[in-house]
Amino acid sequence: MPSLNLIITALDSFMQLVREHQERAFHILKRAFSLHKSHSIKDMENTFQLVKNIIPPLTTKKHKGQDGRIGIVGGCQDDSPNAVHEVEKWLPRLHALVVGPGLGREDALLENVKGILEASKARAIPVVIDADGLWLIAQQPTLIQGYQKAVLTPNHVEFIRLSEAVLRDPVDSSDRRGAVLRLSQALGNVTVVQKGEQDVISDGEQVLECNLQGSNRRCGGQGDLLSGFLGVLVQWALHAGPEKTNGFSPLLVAAFGACSLTRQCNHQAFQKHGRSTTTSDMIAEIRPAFNRLFET
Repeated sequence: MPSLNLIITALDSFMQLVREHQERAFHILKRAFSLHKSHSIKDMENTFQLVKNIIPPLTTKKHKGQDGRIGIVGGCQDDSPNAVHEVEKWLPRLHALVVGPGLGREDALLENVKGILEASKARAIPVVIDADGLWLIAQQPTLIQGYQKAVLTPNHVEFIRLSEAVLRDPVDSSDRRGAVLRLSQALGNVTVVQKGEQDVISDGEQVLECNLQGSNRRCGGQGDLLSGFLGVLVQWALHAGPEKTNGFSPLLVAAFGACSLTRQCNHQAFQKHGRSTTTSDMIAEIRPAFNRLFET
């Protein structure tokens, strides 16, 4: 018969092993979602369910525009001196605004964009900012400082530019989740989506990572699709409210959904077209990708 001391020692060793496995499992979960609140999204499927919750049902009783009217501020050869005034006429009808695709960096145009952003904030309109819109924000971060209905979608280079402009410190490339969290906090909890091999998303309180399979083909214009998807999903999420997102930030859930949809479109297009895949090929995959992710 083993002695009592041996049994106690064996039990201690067993309990230590259990604790180590629990701690390892916790860190794996934390790396997967890196959430900074006591309540956490348990797995990827639950995260997709939150996105599904915000999608409005189709019904014959709705009319055009009832599920959201999205404005896009992009490139234009006219630099009308009263452009802001003209756009302001449309703002009362819009539910969200996407700023940046094809915009360019011409001074007069960016000055108009600045006025449009200020007018949009005054009306509490959600804004998604991408591409050269991010160039403007890097020059003048106060434009969206503390505006928690804004979502920024920087790629690697744009993220470094933004971080150095806002934080005044070099980016720690070894800790992407921490870097995105810090930038979001420094901007006053503006939601940040850093695009990359995995998309890292933070609202300054929580961090999500979207690693749904895409492809190795990064075609030009893919970010435009992401910002468009975000414009729609942000409107849907805010309209649905936190009760449909289990208390999580609606913008965080919307960003996860938009990243997932972009990646799924990219993956499906690449399966058909390989190295010749273009963004136009991805557009053709929106319907089947959306159905696969959110309506099955």
